[in-house]
Amino acid sequence: MLPKVAVVIINYNGRKYLELFLPSVLNSTYENKEVIVADNASTDDSLIFLKDNYPDVTVITLSRNFGFATGYNEALKLVTSDYYVLLNSDVEVERGWIEPVIELMENNKQIGACQPKILSYKHRDTFEYAGAAGGWLDCLGYPFAQGRIFDVCEKDHGQYDHTQPVFWASGAAMFVRAPLYHELQGLDGYFFAHMEEIDFCWRLQLEGFHVYVCPGSVVYHVGGGTLPKGNERKVFLNFRNNLIMLAKNLPYPQLFWKIPFRFLLDAVSAWKSLFAGQGIYFMAIGEAHLAFLKWVFWNRNQSVFPRQRRGQLDGWFRHSVAWKHFVRGKKTFIEIVGNKS
Repeated sequence: MLPKVAVVIINYNGRKYLELFLPSVLNSTYENKEVIVADNASTDDSLIFLKDNYPDVTVITLSRNFGFATGYNEALKLVTSDYYVLLNSDVEVERGWIEPVIELMENNKQIGACQPKILSYKHRDTFEYAGAAGGWLDCLGYPFAQGRIFDVCEKDHGQYDHTQPVFWASGAAMFVRAPLYHELQGLDGYFFAHMEEIDFCWRLQLEGFHVYVCPGSVVYHVGGGTLPKGNERKVFLNFRNNLIMLAKNLPYPQLFWKIPFRFLLDAVSAWKSLFAGQGIYFMAIGEAHLAFLKWVFWNRNQSVFPRQRRGQLDGWFRHSVAWKHFVRGKKTFIEIVGNKS
């Protein structure tokens, strides 16, 4: 019997995305699946739309907007399955997107999480920012991906069409073993949104499991639907959560010099933005640093920490991706890391 797969779509005021993309999810060919919409107290007509047009789709109505992380944690308490798929509402899927990933994970029980290849919905021959062909992390905590270096997204020429381990799987379309999700206490709710999937995959690896990308599965992501690129809140969450993630997961010998060094690099980025006339960006980074210090001294116990530190990290780049990209002028993953096929 096929393992059960629960595709859980987190939704907040995303009626237009549900209308566009829910049909593709329902048309997925995998037989033993359940499609669930977890609604984060939307104030638009999402729930009315679902009731009128998709009465057979299971809807979990949350009491308030818990954000991406806690929203999933609350919803998945109510979902029984072998596998969860955390799927953004702004994702179109191919009909056979589930089968290759489940086959891969069934054949290798040490794979705890996996993502499909993620292409841009608007430019379907181009990798999408949020995950591309599998996420990596550099030595200073900067995330990047096969097919995406900072804001540079590559064309997809099949150059990353290799099933392989990576550091993190995108929260836009992340497959995860359901028991393992709960064993690791899910996503860190303190993050609210942004970086929570990288933190989860880091903790997963520290427990001895692997994260993979399965390019035989393809989805198309709009991206930036809830918090558009450049949004002050998005900048704040990215910088704050990245520092918290490092503080939670780095070994102590690295922690005590990398966090201060990241403060310095963040400050350089902030001042550069200010001189470029982007005062909001400058303020958001400053607020993120203050919020990180608040977390260190007052809220640290609210976050989930790894129970043990075991296993090696896949997708860990031992050099600085920022140096390679901004100073050395390297634009693609292969130029920076090399061909990992």
